[in-house]
Amino acid sequence: MPHPFRHRIEQLFHDADLWVDDTRAGGAEAWDPRIRDARFFRRVLAQGSLGLGESYMDGWWDVGDLDGMLFRLLTADIDQKVRGVGEVWDALRARLLNMQSGARSFEVGERHYDLGNDLYRAMLGKRLVYSCGYWRDAIDLDAAQEAKLDLVCRKLGLRAGMRVLDIGCGWGEALKFAAERYGVRGVGVTVSREQAEYARALCAGLPIEIRLQDYRELDASDGGFERVFSLGMFEHVGVRNYPEYFDVARRCLAPDAPGGGLFLLHTIGGSTSVDHTDPWIARYIFPNSMLPSAKQIAAAAEGRFVIEDWHNFGADYDRTLQAWRENVETAWDRLPSRYDERFRRMWRFYLAGSMASFRSRHIHLWQVVLSPMGVPGGYVAPR
Repeated sequence: MPHPFRHRIEQLFHDADLWVDDTRAGGAEAWDPRIRDARFFRRVLAQGSLGLGESYMDGWWDVGDLDGMLFRLLTADIDQKVRGVGEVWDALRARLLNMQSGARSFEVGERHYDLGNDLYRAMLGKRLVYSCGYWRDAIDLDAAQEAKLDLVCRKLGLRAGMRVLDIGCGWGEALKFAAERYGVRGVGVTVSREQAEYARALCAGLPIEIRLQDYRELDASDGGFERVFSLGMFEHVGVRNYPEYFDVARRCLAPDAPGGGLFLLHTIGGSTSVDHTDPWIARYIFPNSMLPSAKQIAAAAEGRFVIEDWHNFGADYDRTLQAWRENVETAWDRLPSRYDERFRRMWRFYLAGSMASFRSRHIHLWQVVLSPMGVPGGYVAPR
């Protein structure tokens, strides 16, 4: 008689066109998993996505096409049918606590962005830009990232002499690009020490200031920016803090800026409203993160900004992630030993799961252009 835990997992996997251990009639597909440890079945049923990810990290199962397998699980909504106790606890904590409070704001910097610039240099390509590239006319990752940075500048209508704020500036690449190509002056804030040090060196000699600072610390004295942008940082803000975040962006825009000022928000978003993230992602990749929904963004912007443009190019993130994976897989043997085999499997699961989420259209990449009072005569969006 089949083990009950195994039988239940096999039933769920069949709904997603997945067959374990070469049981598919006619031969296994690349996305069919091979189970190395029978404890896998109970662990996944008990812990959901956390158990699936951790058991992969522990080597309890393997698969030739990891993103293909995870894509099929998501497309069949298997993640909704198997929820572990960790997700219940995370949901309860999110309802009781502000997981993205100022006291917690530096945790994601320390645990994720400070992992090591050597890892990110190996993965991200010519520019350390850790957000979706724009592949409309690009043929490789570096061209896609340059196209994305230029798209941001064009959407904001940057001109020489403008003062620009970058909320969540990362390694400083976007400000450097804007200063060199469009002649702006800028301030960038980040919660990562590694990023801040790198960005200061990268932007040396340019009219750019880099601060190790939480966005909530930007006050009235920082006003006077003619343009504000934020690329891939909003995912760490949390729905409880969206009103304050938009208040910060608005008060930093100079009231006499051309067109009343513009704010560009570049963020991953989800199709449904939530208040916490996947438990595996929260534990191993982005602590205290969550993806906004369109409803949540619109509600927070209401009364603060006019939404001028909403651009979804989430399909480009799948291609960006594939390029990152190719880069980092090529580089593993040259990286320090602290990136051990368990770390590598963790990172593979993170990248593959992200690909699957964008490919299944469960999550998206949005660029939203907002103005405080509405652009006189209307806003024309570059593409």
